[in-house]
Amino acid sequence: MAELKMPSLGADMEFGTLVQWRVTAGDRVRRGDIVAEVETQKGVFEIDIREDAVIGELMVAEGARVKVGAPLASLITTAGAAERPTPTIPRRTIAPEVVSAVPASVPAPPPSPERLRASPLARRVASELGIDLATVDGTGEGGVITRDDVERSAARGPGVLPEAQLPGMPPAPVAPSQAPAPVAGMRQAIAAAVSRSKREIPHYYLTRDIDLGTAMSWLRSANESRPVTDRMLPAALLLKGVALALTKFPQLNGFHLAGEFRPSADIHLGVAIAIRDGGLIAPGILNADRLSLADFMRSLTDLVRRARSGGLKASEMTDPTVTVTNLGDDGVQTVLAVITPPQVAIVGFGAITERPWAEHGMIGVRPVVTASLAADHRASDGRIGSQFLAELSRLLGTPEAL
Repeated sequence: MAELKMPSLGADMEFGTLVQWRVTAGDRVRRGDIVAEVETQKGVFEIDIREDAVIGELMVAEGARVKVGAPLASLITTAGAAERPTPTIPRRTIAPEVVSAVPASVPAPPPSPERLRASPLARRVASELGIDLATVDGTGEGGVITRDDVERSAARGPGVLPEAQLPGMPPAPVAPSQAPAPVAGMRQAIAAAVSRSKREIPHYYLTRDIDLGTAMSWLRSANESRPVTDRMLPAALLLKGVALALTKFPQLNGFHLAGEFRPSADIHLGVAIAIRDGGLIAPGILNADRLSLADFMRSLTDLVRRARSGGLKASEMTDPTVTVTNLGDDGVQTVLAVITPPQVAIVGFGAITERPWAEHGMIGVRPVVTASLAADHRASDGRIGSQFLAELSRLLGTPEAL
């Protein structure tokens, strides 16, 4: 019998709150099905199952705060389930690893008739505290009301509306020290992950300027025949180029775990996405090297949308084997990023700008981007890194092959 465990949805994550079960004991599920929702400092994520199975005992109650790696439910794999009838299984217990658990007997609040955007846990806490969700200002992704929002509303006292809802009065500016709790929590989580990375990983850095003249011309031509909604962005070319270049340099794609480097057979490209209030997450485009450029663009668009509005799967947070960050929209020319442990590399892109470019004894003006690589010296060295950037440059010079 297998177990569904609380996944690590980031190097900084120690606990997660189980906010909702999507299944009950005895349900048959297929690989990829969503079985639960978990809330972390970075938002609410959907937990997808990794194999066909039958749900056994639900070991954690909704509302429980659970350590990473602690069991959430038992699973009977499809092979085992075929050999015996679906068992009679207890509805729900509390695992000993759980802290701050909410008893399983606490009923969930009824759905709001107005379908307010609130996490299941926020609805439950609001019901327990007697808070009308219509008076709560959501600070979660896409305006979702979180538990912290409900508790802050309760602290104000009954009948007191958030500033943003007072008629005729704009919200007062928030000083940095007065940032909402979810934002402060996310900043603390990011700081913890970055500190760990710089403390434990021996980084080395390389940069290379890449001529995108051919790539940009090809992109303009390719987009002419496409509807506006299907047009590809330069970011898709850059990211797909990284994915293909990594197929030749497995030393940069994988994880450093238990004192050794473990290369990944698949390339799952984590994409750093800025979200509301200055937070940052890096969900993955899975099997990025196998997607056509058009499919890659669609996947990228969908990933950014769900990262900012909700609906990311746990596998999209746990599976990335390397990360790419792009700060070109902010005008930055060079990005020297920090590796996300246990990954061993991160690629950065700055803005695509017109710069003087000499080639074959001639000087002209070309669109150029600076690509950077931060890599773990325990898994590769500067020569591997420089060869990777050279391959990336070559691929972006032949965009039709992407």
